[in-house]
Amino acid sequence: MRCITVLGPSQSGKSELVKALSALDTSPVRAETAGHMGMCCFDFMGDPWCAIELPGGPEYARMAGSSLLASDAAVICVAPDPEEAVLVAPWLRAVEAAGTPCFIFINQMDAAKGRVRDIASALQAYTEHTIVLRQIPIHEGGKVVGAVDLISERAWRYREGQTSVLVELPKSEADREHEARAELLEHMSDYDDALLEELIEDREPAVGALFAIARRETQDRAVIPAFLGAASHRNGVMRLMKALRHEVPDVSALRERLGHKGAIAVGFHAQNRKHLGKCTYLRVLADDIAQGSQLGGGGLGGLIGIGGKAGNIQFSAGEVGVAVKSDQLNAGQVFSATAAVAAPSWSKGCPPALARIIAPTHERDEVRLSTALTRLGEADPMLSTTPDVETGHAVLRVQGPMHLREALTVLQDDFGVEVVAEPVAPLYLETISSKVEEHYRHRKQSGGAGQFADVSIVVRPAARGEGFLFDETVKGGAVPRNYIPSVEEGAREALDKGPLGFRATDVSVTLTDGKHHAVDSSDFAFRTAGRMALREAMRRAGPVLLQPIERVEIHVPTIHSGAIVSVVSSLKGQVLGFDRDPSYRGWDIFRALLPASAAEELVMALGAATQGTAWHEAEFDHYEELYGREAERISKEHAA
Repeated sequence: MRCITVLGPSQSGKSELVKALSALDTSPVRAETAGHMGMCCFDFMGDPWCAIELPGGPEYARMAGSSLLASDAAVICVAPDPEEAVLVAPWLRAVEAAGTPCFIFINQMDAAKGRVRDIASALQAYTEHTIVLRQIPIHEGGKVVGAVDLISERAWRYREGQTSVLVELPKSEADREHEARAELLEHMSDYDDALLEELIEDREPAVGALFAIARRETQDRAVIPAFLGAASHRNGVMRLMKALRHEVPDVSALRERLGHKGAIAVGFHAQNRKHLGKCTYLRVLADDIAQGSQLGGGGLGGLIGIGGKAGNIQFSAGEVGVAVKSDQLNAGQVFSATAAVAAPSWSKGCPPALARIIAPTHERDEVRLSTALTRLGEADPMLSTTPDVETGHAVLRVQGPMHLREALTVLQDDFGVEVVAEPVAPLYLETISSKVEEHYRHRKQSGGAGQFADVSIVVRPAARGEGFLFDETVKGGAVPRNYIPSVEEGAREALDKGPLGFRATDVSVTLTDGKHHAVDSSDFAFRTAGRMALREAMRRAGPVLLQPIERVEIHVPTIHSGAIVSVVSSLKGQVLGFDRDPSYRGWDIFRALLPASAAEELVMALGAATQGTAWHEAEFDHYEELYGREAERISKEHAA
């Protein structure tokens, strides 16, 4: 069995293409959907195939690596409009990162909005690999009515809902066909010396040899062949499928690309199902994987074919199936018989950027939620969970709104846990802006030994990032040495909540003097005095709110880089500059400093400004002071 992933932007006709490919043969079709991933198994000319399909939302382009873990090749569906080429950029990037052989299918040619040559040229801006047109359209009355294969020089006329019929090449298309074929052969000769020699000597290459060269160059990822048609009308689908049959490598190429010796299977997806538990989707890389076989350090509890095909108790190399009752197997892992290792980094996609605090609607579900989130992470490597330092609840990080909706649906439907999802509040701090001196006496008498401690402190702002500093200049034993650590401990306690209601930082405290009582003084008394002295001092020392600032790297197609300047400015950020992405053609890396409070707005603003193509990474950089109405608003909201 060979496996392809069908990718592309929304409304590019991916589902129609998979449906058309699977209908070319009269053999039964087995299909199922697991979360956002659809799988369809079918036969073509006696060979078994599996087509994996992903939704077209831009955040799913950042998750394409998981399906490419199982794929021998990718087919990218594109709209017949050069203006929409940028929408394909994230999908080309994902395929390029995975090193997967790729085919382009220019779909919906019945409603083309540009020349095929212009479409290919626009797409070329986003890949280092040469895109070669393997077909050109035949026009009649302003419509595309067929296509010419540039290697065999055969012309095919489309028929509604049927395979195309061979026709004579129209004379009106002859010159254009010769020109396009010469361009194709020139590109192919860049990677084949024998073909280059034939062209230089003006000898006509043999058609069979050209197909063999095309096969090798596609498998080596030297070129990306582009085909055209209209899947909804079954136009051009047969020619694409024959190219896939001839040029897609077998599973041995995937095994080599994964780079793990001894690998016998890879887990590319998982889903938790009622009554079955965790179901891990496998692409088998070696023969004779059966129920009870050792895989990933444990026994296989059971195997099910795609579509629930009964009786599948043994898989051969290349087959796709579902492992059940095998908790040692997770998505995003490569398995040998005795171990499971992480899949290559390209399969993990982009870091999840949208965060939500997840809390159970009912307190009784606290433990169940924790278990459910653990299982969710095992099934979906594209998300992550971490504890929130303020609330103690889990923070769920996902790729975008659709990914979040999917995760919350799984928690409720598959685990029966209702949750509340709220944005993560930035971790504000506060500090002081001026030096003050404070004297505080703690005295309490309630019968018997009392409490007495007297301290004098000097409080100063510390340098940003220094945290809490404490020293002492006490002379003459006014405060006994054994009580000084208690004063420091009390001062640290005072930092837990400053005058503005936030944890305080970057404060320097110096104990300068004090008094003690031989009977009533104690560690507790001096700790209390230190705490109260610093609290009083900070009220008079000009408390200032500190907001966290993040260093952000935005990965954006070059065509949209200019729009990022206004996005950053609107979010009160600072532009640091941008460079060409050295790894991906047609992309820039845009750097900026942004308030952490803008993280939510950044995700939405990037989507609007770049047609969903951009994504970002963020890490904490520093704290900076925040004044005025914004600071007052934040303090009031926190107090409420």
